[in-house]
Amino acid sequence: MTTMSVAEYARECAAQGLRGDYSVCRADFTVAQGYDYSAEEQAVWRTLCDRQTELTRKLAHHSYLDGVEKLGLLDRIPDFEDVSAKLRKLTAWEIVAVPGLIPAAPFFDHLANRRFPVTNWLRTRQELDYIVEPDMFHDFFGHVPVLSQPVFADFMQMYGKKAGDIIALGGDEMITRLYWYTAEYGLIQEAGQPLKAFGAGLMSSFTELQFAVDSKDAHHVPFDLETVMRTGYEIDKFQRAYFVLPSFDVLRDAFQTADFGKIVARRKGEAALDPATV
Repeated sequence: MTTMSVAEYARECAAQGLRGDYSVCRADFTVAQGYDYSAEEQAVWRTLCDRQTELTRKLAHHSYLDGVEKLGLLDRIPDFEDVSAKLRKLTAWEIVAVPGLIPAAPFFDHLANRRFPVTNWLRTRQELDYIVEPDMFHDFFGHVPVLSQPVFADFMQMYGKKAGDIIALGGDEMITRLYWYTAEYGLIQEAGQPLKAFGAGLMSSFTELQFAVDSKDAHHVPFDLETVMRTGYEIDKFQRAYFVLPSFDVLRDAFQTADFGKIVARRKGEAALDPATV
């Protein structure tokens, strides 16, 4: 896994037209949150939260909803340190501000140390339905609430600790798929309970959350760690497969006991499975 200096990464992001200010990053790619949001930004946050909460109350897993209530995320743009103080008491995690996407190595290091990077800027009113870059609403409203759930919080830390080693073995695409289909687009159906969502890409999407949980056209697949690691995914359209966990314990235990060296050696170089037919 290659490393890149902050200055190099800032130049690359500027060349790509990314909107975050990477020039003020610390060595670990964090920045100050800078709580100086305008009245319009606060209004956009409330609009996003009000609209999405109507859906999450019906379609989100109870662990996510419990996290929203315990952390207090809806009335105004959250103060990262205030939320961190609450989250530390629940699962020993905290929030760190970043200007947007950061390189893999520091991202994994933050996860391994129970720090979740959250973008410090918010989309505009013209981007309510879709934004190319992950912003504060995606990171905070999407990811942070379920970090209050102890078993999932443990999985995320283990992911951060092991991801770099798996990439070094040549399993970069495989470990990325696992994050995509769990932390971003995961579904869960506990015994005797209706299907619910917990992935951040669903929590922060007005249209795909409804599709993934309620549509008869959504392709629901029982969770299997190796199958997940082999399955391709969509970046800018609805997923053609959603993997369904029976519990967070299954995810944590499968990750904890998997022999990733053998999986990568066996599957490296293979074409990704088609998510529509997996």
